[in-house]
Amino acid sequence: MSAESRRVLQLCHSYGAPFTDVACQWARLFAGQGWTMTTVYLTGEPDSEVVRNSGGDEVLFLGFDSRQVRGLKLAAIWKLRKLQQTHAFSLAIAHRFKPIYACCLALDIPVIGVHHAFGDYQRLGRRLLARAFAKRLALLGVSNAVRDDIRACLPRWPAGRIQTQYNHVELAALQARQLPRNEARRALDLPPDAYVFGNVGRLHPDKDQATLIRAFARLPPAGALLAIAGRGRLDESLQALAAELGVADRVRFLGQVPAMDRYFRAFDSFVLSSDHEPFGMVLLEAMAAGIAVLSTDCGGAREVVAASEWRFALGDVESLCKCMLAVRALHEPARTELVAAQLAHLEAHFSLAAARRQFWAQPCLHSGSECHSGV
Repeated sequence: MSAESRRVLQLCHSYGAPFTDVACQWARLFAGQGWTMTTVYLTGEPDSEVVRNSGGDEVLFLGFDSRQVRGLKLAAIWKLRKLQQTHAFSLAIAHRFKPIYACCLALDIPVIGVHHAFGDYQRLGRRLLARAFAKRLALLGVSNAVRDDIRACLPRWPAGRIQTQYNHVELAALQARQLPRNEARRALDLPPDAYVFGNVGRLHPDKDQATLIRAFARLPPAGALLAIAGRGRLDESLQALAAELGVADRVRFLGQVPAMDRYFRAFDSFVLSSDHEPFGMVLLEAMAAGIAVLSTDCGGAREVVAASEWRFALGDVESLCKCMLAVRALHEPARTELVAAQLAHLEAHFSLAAARRQFWAQPCLHSGSECHSGV
């Protein structure tokens, strides 16, 4: 793309979790590359903290509510067209389907659609829209698993136009925010001498904390705790399950913890039990904290937790219990080697440097196709 036209629009549906962090990740990708980035949130009122946390050069709030961006989204399309008149964007980055739809209809520029979940193109209408704008639309999944899901739904698209762009962390900055172990434990009211398995996520069937509690209940009781941070519709049923299994005194429900990424060093190991996690940012936050990480063997999580011996079958209580026993039994130097290997994998694939290399080598940026010629 020529030096005269280096303005990029980043469009997000809202700044609800995790999209302020997502916006900041993408702002970092473009920083120092000769681009000016404007991040626009379709819904939500102006918020100074969101502006600070979004990164980039400019943050705008269109101020719609969720009802106004259903259906054809004509008001949003009109506002984006007015914004294009003043900003002359050359490229749009749109996160999830509604912003992709709005960018395609409002703007006559290349659009890179970023997908953070499975199943976004299972609907016929969405596949038809993608086909209609195929000449200037490219798609990225946040993991190979999401990418492959998109490719399966759009089999006629060239593979080079549906690629992977991993989420990432700015490792040194994240580690600097993370509290030391004892301080983090005091903040979460966890005992200093227990072996603590940690889990962070919504208390929702997709996160499958029920399997985690069942596996934990099979462990020898001496000196072990399970700490679950998050809230959701399963609050009461999961607490009831812990009581039913006789482990209510050893399962700590921490509730919603603001800035939870600061407290991962309170855990001795971290367990992600989710059902088909598209990526799993909490895995990176746990690895950055220097603790051992276990995960379900599905979705994008298997790309983050590379060693198969530290993954377990989805919903398999026995498999998860074996992993938890094995990681708790590790002694030095085996524990140090595991943590070092997981951290090296993070740096190689999910750091800012790795993300920049991956993005600026994307075929959709350099293929010379009609879709993105000159980008």
